[in-house]
Amino acid sequence: MRRRDYYIIDAHCHIYPEKIAAKAVKGTDVFYDTEAFGTGIAENLISEGEKAGVSAFVVQSVATTPKQVASINEFIAQTVKDSGGKLTGLGTLHPESPDMKKDVSQILELGLHGVKLHPDIQKFRIDDPEHWEMYALCEEMGLPILMHTGDVRYHYSNPENLIPVLKAFPKLTVVGAHLGGWSLWEEASLKLADFENLYVDSSSSFATVEKQIALGKIPYLSEKKAVEVIRRYGVDKVLFGTDYPMWSPHAELDFFFSLGFSEEDSRKMLSENAKKVFSVD
Repeated sequence: MRRRDYYIIDAHCHIYPEKIAAKAVKGTDVFYDTEAFGTGIAENLISEGEKAGVSAFVVQSVATTPKQVASINEFIAQTVKDSGGKLTGLGTLHPESPDMKKDVSQILELGLHGVKLHPDIQKFRIDDPEHWEMYALCEEMGLPILMHTGDVRYHYSNPENLIPVLKAFPKLTVVGAHLGGWSLWEEASLKLADFENLYVDSSSSFATVEKQIALGKIPYLSEKKAVEVIRRYGVDKVLFGTDYPMWSPHAELDFFFSLGFSEEDSRKMLSENAKKVFSVD
């Protein structure tokens, strides 16, 4: 079956207002020692994604301070509205917000479909009980959390820190980005695969040529190991994602289709799981 015969959702994309996009993308490049593929602007995301065969996109951004939350959520909501149905938006929260209920209410009022958190950039430990209110509100309101997970350089978001949250909030849907643990893929899949309320996405995980060149020191997943990790979680729990603007959707999809999954399993990972988790229309 050809790539164009699939309906493909990129379930992990970052976008920014045009006036700050270059600075935001540069900040991510510095943080991960990479060179971004895209500009971080919604029009570029849609254009490059459609060239690669992507039909729809789940977009988000991260608040590095509490005062950024409202404006980021408003930007995401407006960009989704202007996209002609191409985009589904996630809001953001910050763990140090002075009024978490207000921020969650704004996400709901704006019609956003979940929450994006990045513990390593926001500098909070996933399992710190101080953040229980944030998880409880998302669980109560049915907001799934797309959470960056894993980094050998830090301890904020590593797999063992996610376990207490998954246990304490069994009705909270968490999508562990980067197959549950960036740079810790094997460890993450062994520790997290059995949690029913955990999904994972494939972003920034595959050993495409550009990643091997950009970060030879990071053990991105070979085809064989990627299949093993995905099978461990189960194809019903994996969402395809590129981590735009970091990586090329062309290269990410080429790698995905090289893994040899069946048409049925591919459909689940390329669109059906994202539709279910993020209510993508």
